Amino acid sequence: MIVFFVTAVASTTNAQEKKVVKQIAAAEEPVISPADKETIKRFEERVKQYVSLRSSLKAKAPKLSKDSTPEQIQAAETALVAALRTARAGAKPGDIFTPDIAQYIRTTLKREFKPDEKKEIRKVVLEKETNIPVTLRVNYPYPDPKEFVEMPATLLLKLPQLPKEVKYRYVNRNLILIDTDNNLIVDYMIDALP
Repeated sequence: MIVFFVTAVASTTNAQEKKVVKQIAAAEEPVISPADKETIKRFEERVKQYVSLRSSLKAKAPKLSKDSTPEQIQAAETALVAALRTARAGAKPGDIFTPDIAQYIRTTLKREFKPDEKKEIRKVVLEKETNIPVTLRVNYPYPDPKEFVEMPATLLLKLPQLPKEVKYRYVNRNLILIDTDNNLIVDYMIDALP
């Protein structure tokens, strides 16, 4: 197939090359059912609601000057975290990773990766486990942001896309959603690793 692709592309014009590449890329993209599209859309809306809350609280916070001391910056960050935690006092696991999106993620990761790829992903994630015990609690900080287990790019591409204010991370086999500025655990789902 690859040899045929190279030969076919080599003998075509630019427009034809683009068409062939698009066809191959489309063939590799998973087909997402209307129900799954709706599930992803609702998940993205819940993430956007969190980001909107975060932005509104950040806008209400006192502005720091260029001459702010590290203590003032830390105090402002602590105040924002406190405001977020208060605003989300009733937050619990599954508020954002609802059962439908959790099932979609688990199913997609199991289906999209071959057994050897799953083994490699588990190896990468579990080998980089931290020595710091992490208690999964919504609305609480991740203990040390330097100890995040980086997500393999191939895994990130299979998950619904996130705005820059939040990111996915793994703790053992569990997928967590983290605020990028303050490292609060926004939500988590268990047994997500394929």
